[in-house]
Amino acid sequence: MSLIIKSIEYYLPDNIVTNEDLQKENPDWNLDKVAEKSGVYQRHIAGENETAYDLSIKACDKLFQSNDKKDIDGIIYCTQSPDYIMPSNSFLLHNYLNLGNRVFAYDFNHACTGYIYCLAMANAFVKVGMAKNILLVNADTYSKYINCKDRSTRVLFGDGAAVTIVKESNEKKGIIDIELGSFGSGYNKFWIPAGGLRSPKSDSTSVEFEDDRGNKRTQNDIEMDGFGVWSFINSVAPKQVDRLLKRNNVTKADIDQYIFHQASLMTLESIMRLMKLNKEQVFINIHNIGNTVSASIPIALKNAIDQNKVNNGSTVILSGFGVGLSYGAILMKF
Repeated sequence: MSLIIKSIEYYLPDNIVTNEDLQKENPDWNLDKVAEKSGVYQRHIAGENETAYDLSIKACDKLFQSNDKKDIDGIIYCTQSPDYIMPSNSFLLHNYLNLGNRVFAYDFNHACTGYIYCLAMANAFVKVGMAKNILLVNADTYSKYINCKDRSTRVLFGDGAAVTIVKESNEKKGIIDIELGSFGSGYNKFWIPAGGLRSPKSDSTSVEFEDDRGNKRTQNDIEMDGFGVWSFINSVAPKQVDRLLKRNNVTKADIDQYIFHQASLMTLESIMRLMKLNKEQVFINIHNIGNTVSASIPIALKNAIDQNKVNNGSTVILSGFGVGLSYGAILMKF
């Protein structure tokens, strides 16, 4: 028995912010230079009253045009921008889809490795017989946590939601192997210092300050140590993929497509150099979407499928890394 991906859809907000828009707003920013490293030329941004849940229901509307929601046994919902403190978004979606009372709903807080964890948990649920068809949801609106004067984050991230149906299968395909890892010592390399119960929002946490690179933010905004996160990714992601391949007697050349989290173009190119991968093997779609956090990998995978870069018989690596600090990878056969 294995877990296979049956269907993927995604939704990106209608509002598009281009680098030209940001340049007009911030004349002192060198967007051409930034784009060379980030690879991002535009990103989709949620409206003022548009939430991760709103994005996820629009993605589900597309998904269930060609799939029967009556088959769903459970929802696994990954977001770091929930609509409420309680209840969690999966219950809102359960209600919207009018699913049965025996359909479980489960949320967890994860970022760029979130899709890998979704698949890993779904795989475990299926293996123990708890479910046969599971809806995975990856949705975030990071733009609501970003200070508009912080060049390090504003140019990089976009909002979006991806939804995936995974199912039990007896076919000789699906998930082959999974590896997950964490570096909790780096928790403050990519975080929001205030706003939780440890450090509630207050007048003092809302005071704007400027870092040594000229980026402005408050303690209520995302703070990212770009070089620290980049160094972490370079130190763990290639080695993890290598371990996964070696453990399953698969060579790098056997992989038809590597779908990495779309962190930045500089990150993807660095991984390619370290792993000695050719450009044809690595899917990149960050240019017009940006870094969409946990939705990044499923959106890239859906694009790769639509472009026939992943099809029946393809062997694929999915690899995520980021907030936590966390990392994870999956070897799959399509």
